[in-house]
Amino acid sequence: MMHKSSKTILVIEDDAPTRHLFLDILEAEDFDTIGAENGLVGIEQAQKHLPDLILCDIAMPDMDGYGVLNTLRQDPLTAIIPFIFLTGRDAKASVRKGMELGADDYLTKPCTVDELLKAIAVRLEKKQAIFKHWYATKSHQVSEALPTNNIASESFFPLVPQLKEVFDYIEANYDQGITLSDVADAVGYSSAYLTSRVAKKTGDTVNGWIVKRRMAAARPLLQDTDQTIEQIAIKLGYQNACHFSRQFHQHHGLPPKNWRKQQQNQQNKLFQASRNQNLQSINTRSQLGDYIPFNLG
Repeated sequence: MMHKSSKTILVIEDDAPTRHLFLDILEAEDFDTIGAENGLVGIEQAQKHLPDLILCDIAMPDMDGYGVLNTLRQDPLTAIIPFIFLTGRDAKASVRKGMELGADDYLTKPCTVDELLKAIAVRLEKKQAIFKHWYATKSHQVSEALPTNNIASESFFPLVPQLKEVFDYIEANYDQGITLSDVADAVGYSSAYLTSRVAKKTGDTVNGWIVKRRMAAARPLLQDTDQTIEQIAIKLGYQNACHFSRQFHQHHGLPPKNWRKQQQNQQNKLFQASRNQNLQSINTRSQLGDYIPFNLG
């Protein structure tokens, strides 16, 4: 069962009946699922699909769950994927080893469906919360250089009273495929006169401001959503994705796909730093003799 709006979960489990049981349960809850029969295949699938969460058995031949986790934590693209161990062991040493390697949680088999779904929900919600915090912080830090889609037109465009009508029209219609001629008609000037007037007052052309406003709207769409480049291009008023990609490349030095990956890598570094900070806190408590094992809640 595949739903584009659902999250993708990778299940790495060498026991086929157990693996299929987990996959069936998750699919019944509208998750997209990927199965892997051993650790090596699991690593390949994680790197290929970048799932939203990984469930991984600890005791497996060739490469155990610890090896899988350690490998994925070395790759910036997979380092921040929430990772839950599946284990038949309830020993503190096993749990502690997994947490020290960067695991987010563990489930002791057998577990109930409610326990499984609750553990998954908690980790996905935590990941989303960190994303929101990162975006809010990042947006605040670069708000002047990178205006967002919701920015007020008066704070994006230059404060030139004589051109207020021009910029108001662009703000209201930049995603409708407008051109210089449309703006000129709307404000009652010829295209040549308007071009000269805007360039003299702002140092840029009407078309230049239209493109800048589209680029400002494109950035949060690339960062905050999983919409395709084609979908974003259409949403911003472009007739084809190639035109959008060329203009984005000209303004940012990277094609939109590469720019999006760059932002994801920055997010991954934030997640890794947060995880390392949590691990340091755990180790500090442990050294004080007050270590409390993680639970499913």
